Order: sequence, then structure tokens, then C-alpha cells
Amino acid sequence: MAVESCRLIELPRVDDNRGSLSFVEGGNHIPFEIARVYYLYDLPIVAERGSHAHKKLEQLIIAISGSFDVVLDDGRNKRTFHLDRPNAGLLIASMHWRELANFTPGAVCIVLASLPYDKNDYIRNYHEFLAAVESSRKSE
Repeated sequence: MAVESCRLIELPRVDDNRGSLSFVEGGNHIPFEIARVYYLYDLPIVAERGSHAHKKLEQLIIAISGSFDVVLDDGRNKRTFHLDRPNAGLLIASMHWRELANFTPGAVCIVLASLPYDKNDYIRNYHEFLAAVESSRKSE
């Protein structure tokens, strides 16, 4: 799947004099039911996270606080997204290499995932990822 299939999604935002509220409903705002939620915090500014791809899992990544960059790679093209709003999330399809970096102090990243954790769904070696992408393109 091409990197163009990954995109920013505007999430509902409700504002009043008490503040703002945003929410995500699986199967409504995102094209999958939410099976797992995890978050990254206390991140050093120089931290780099990700550096892997998923064979089947889809994700929505949101910068709940602060900002950071997500670099997506489909094996041929790369695209960088800057996440800095809690009412927008980055939808990432399966088989995309992802790298998260450039965290601001106090950044919090929340990830909504389509599947429970499965270590066998991860591709942690970039050359293996490229081989898997090439193999899937040949079988299309």
C-alpha cells in the first residue's frame, strides 16, 4: 500500500468555556475497531521511536500534548507528518515503516491500534521490510 494511503484525520472537537474535548470512535472516525491503546511519554528530546513496520496492524497516532514528527516509508516513497494537535491523528495502514522523532519537551503520543499486541506482526529490520514489500508487489 502506498504512503499516500496514510493520512491525517481531523477528529471531532467540542469547545466551551470549560475547555476542549476530542474523541475517537472505532469504526466511525477511523476505519477499524480499537483493540489496543498505548501511549508514549517522558520522552527525551533526542528519542527516536518506532523503527518498525506491521504486517497487519493499523494505527491512529495522536500528539495529545506537544509535538513530534512521524516519517512513513512504503518501501519506495517517504513522507513526513508533523503532529502537534490533539484533535488530529495520523492514520497508518499496515506495511509502512514508521519512525517517530523530534519530540518537544512534555510530548505525549497516544496510539490506537486495530489489533492486540502480537510480536509476530512486527518487522523490525528495514531490509526485511523492503524484501516483504517487494514480495507483496510481485504477487499482486
